[in-house]
Amino acid sequence: MREITYKDAVREAMCEEMRRDENVYFMGEDIGAYCGAFGVSKGMLEEFGPERILEPPISETAFMGAGVGSAITGMRPIVELMFSDFMAVCYDQIINQAAKMHFMFAGKVSVPMVIRTASGGGTGAAAQHSQSLEQMYCHVPGLKVVVPSTAYDAKGLLKASIRDNNTVVFLEQKRLYKNKGLVPEEDYTIPLGVADIKREGKDVSIITYGRMVPMSLEVAEKLEKEGISVEVLDLRTLSPLDTEAIIATAKKTRRVVVVHEAVQFGGFGGEVVSTIADSDAFYYLDAPIKRVGALYCPVPFNPVLEANTFPTPERIEAAVRETL
Repeated sequence: MREITYKDAVREAMCEEMRRDENVYFMGEDIGAYCGAFGVSKGMLEEFGPERILEPPISETAFMGAGVGSAITGMRPIVELMFSDFMAVCYDQIINQAAKMHFMFAGKVSVPMVIRTASGGGTGAAAQHSQSLEQMYCHVPGLKVVVPSTAYDAKGLLKASIRDNNTVVFLEQKRLYKNKGLVPEEDYTIPLGVADIKREGKDVSIITYGRMVPMSLEVAEKLEKEGISVEVLDLRTLSPLDTEAIIATAKKTRRVVVVHEAVQFGGFGGEVVSTIADSDAFYYLDAPIKRVGALYCPVPFNPVLEANTFPTPERIEAAVRETL
């Protein structure tokens, strides 16, 4: 396998699916000649032309609605929101239209659309361009929500999302774009709703996703030198959620730390904790479940303040030690 970056894996997935299916097209702000805000779509305009690489006016409301409309008529759009924060501009199109139509029309209409967007902070983009809002999508029945942590997962999950007949919100945490990983050249997909154990362990489980996966693995490697065995479970898909994997790892290690970049208060970690508490895994626990998330405040522009807003290896390590 080759070693390529996360953003190259995303581009490969889109290009391969557009070559495979003429109904797949890509739409978003500045994705053509400018190659997108993070350079993900480099070379796509040259290969597929302006008929399939569409740069609409700067109106998320308009082009998200166009994506929904084209999806229900048989196309398979990939719609890029430059930053996940911009979901607030087109909330109605996503929440009240894309997510609801299949149900409201008794299954006669599907909305096979992928909403790709850059999520999370750590780049100095300040409060309106640095949020992790996955929990808001997960609360809406009818949407699937994916947050890959590696180049391999990003490509396989995106290809599966494009082929899915539902609307999929595909969140790419922007600090991962330059990370490299091994990715096969041959075609492959990763099924949605299946978590992945990124590291086996027996003393404590860290359940996480996205940018917090490599950070949690860093903590696990450090603690291994002290004889502490940490299992790292990458959820990969938040909706549908792999509850079986969550329960299994909780039973196995009897101690759990849940980590995410999003604000801890009201965050997705609460759903993971509830999954364990509502199952027989609760009776296996030897310590209370700990959560590690971002502070309950807007993301600061100042780099020092921003860094201390989000979870750090030190905070994750402290939580693990507390459970032990």
